[in-house]
Amino acid sequence: MRNLSGDYIVEFVLVGFPTSPPLQLLLFVLFLAIFLLTFLENALIFSTIWLTPSLHHPMYFFLGHLSFLELWYINVTVPRLLGAFLTREHRVSYVGCMSQLYFFIALACTECVLLAVMAYDRYLAICEPLHYPSLMPFSMATRLAAFSWGSGFFSSMMKLLFISRLSYCGSNIINHFFCDISPLLNLTCSNKEQAELVDFLLALVMILLPLLAVVSSYAAIIATILRIPTAQGRHKAFSTCACHLAVVVIYYSSTLFTYARPRAMYTFNHSKVVSVLYTVIVPFLNPAIYCLRNQEVKDALRKTVLARCPCSKDIPDWCAIKPDKKGTVS
Repeated sequence: MRNLSGDYIVEFVLVGFPTSPPLQLLLFVLFLAIFLLTFLENALIFSTIWLTPSLHHPMYFFLGHLSFLELWYINVTVPRLLGAFLTREHRVSYVGCMSQLYFFIALACTECVLLAVMAYDRYLAICEPLHYPSLMPFSMATRLAAFSWGSGFFSSMMKLLFISRLSYCGSNIINHFFCDISPLLNLTCSNKEQAELVDFLLALVMILLPLLAVVSSYAAIIATILRIPTAQGRHKAFSTCACHLAVVVIYYSSTLFTYARPRAMYTFNHSKVVSVLYTVIVPFLNPAIYCLRNQEVKDALRKTVLARCPCSKDIPDWCAIKPDKKGTVS
């Protein structure tokens, strides 16, 4: 990994989104707020599902895995984005760059497969309600979740094996806000055709195939919803499915646009904007779409928050609101 002067490249420079200082500060505050809200949302949902026995069912089991994944997902990319807003040159070591690349690819691929598994679970629950307990026991849900994590980390390992073997020379400036595959391949002075081919094929397998599974599952779900006799029931079901499907399509289409297309179509500035969708915006929207619209999850969240309220167990009597014998609130 020597550059043109014969020195080893020991660090890379992340460009981020170079703009004027006032706009940089505004973007820093905006993305910091999104980061903190996303972290708090997913942490609260994961802990609520984990601590509530009534939510220990396959659907909520998968939602808990998704929230746990998003906790790590945003921590892989957003902190470096925030650092790039504060400094003109955000430097990252070679080992740190490869580590970030590995965990980012692993978590992104895991989310692709996990979203497909969640769509399949909803298909069984809506289209096969009588056979759902036998088709999706908790043991099957555990195996599907393990498959999602295992396939994601295995795919990332295969990609990194080919990328880390490349030599990097010349410039060490990465025109992105995190260490991604295409910007790194653009800096290499080795023959990168094999690495590009492996990246392209694995991207198709880990993004396109789960996307087809999601589309097929939701197509069957929509066909079932159309047979609901009441208009109110159809509207409620369509509203929920439309929100879920919108987030899923945004995530899959943006990742497919970035990783499963010919490198000749690659433009760094456009790809940076698209990357914000699936690294920042989708993790921010997922808790609201998947969990906060679910009444059972909202009730569990309310109980979890109230259980930690100072007006709960070991408190004076005046802190609790209680009706008197006449039925009036005191």
